[in-house]
Amino acid sequence: MEEKTEQKVYSIPRIGEPAPEFKAVTTQGDINFPADYKGSWVILFSHPADFTPVCTSEFMTFASMEKDFNKANCKLVGLSVDGLYSHIAWLRTIKEKIEYKGMKNVEVTFPLIEDITMEVAKKYGMIQPGESNTKAVRAVFVIDPKGIVRTVLYYPLSLGRNFDELYRIVIALQAADEFSIATPADWQPGDDVIVPTAGSCGVAKERMESKDENTTCYDWFFCTRKLDKEKVLSKILKK
Repeated sequence: MEEKTEQKVYSIPRIGEPAPEFKAVTTQGDINFPADYKGSWVILFSHPADFTPVCTSEFMTFASMEKDFNKANCKLVGLSVDGLYSHIAWLRTIKEKIEYKGMKNVEVTFPLIEDITMEVAKKYGMIQPGESNTKAVRAVFVIDPKGIVRTVLYYPLSLGRNFDELYRIVIALQAADEFSIATPADWQPGDDVIVPTAGSCGVAKERMESKDENTTCYDWFFCTRKLDKEKVLSKILKK
């Protein structure tokens, strides 16, 4: 009688939960995640395969923006289910042969994880059979300095990511933590921020009647206040 092998099922990590732990070989040496990144924000992201065009455009963009992310205390870590030698050959090809949108001689210096067993990809829900059994979807996890998942994004194989938005997410999350506020739709540093909803009607009424010129209340549940761009960036960006 043929024995059935049980397959381990992984759920997608959820916002507010600790990032799943793993050890892996990368193009920059071995890593122990997320322990090695304690104290830093991290973007852990997956791509479907080396030597593919959408992934190439994304890696060139990430590498070109790496200094901006690092200045915001954010490290980058990539992953695909390809092997280490494939990663190295692909990144060398990008540097030596690919010129795209004014980007050329682009060197990828952040780690790219080898995951041929798909162990890490499965832990992070990056393998989604409806899209592909053999390739990781374009997943993005923003993880805070305490190792907690703060943002989760998934894109299909055919859709390249918006890297300005990924950078905006990192800045907005840090601003929310630093100033105890929320950010409205399309927020950029310098825009008004959302003041957390008052805990009672009395407090809400008092806030609405406040003469504070920096605060605007549209109703009891919706108040904004000014937050200077320089004040935000001086707290977040390294000099």
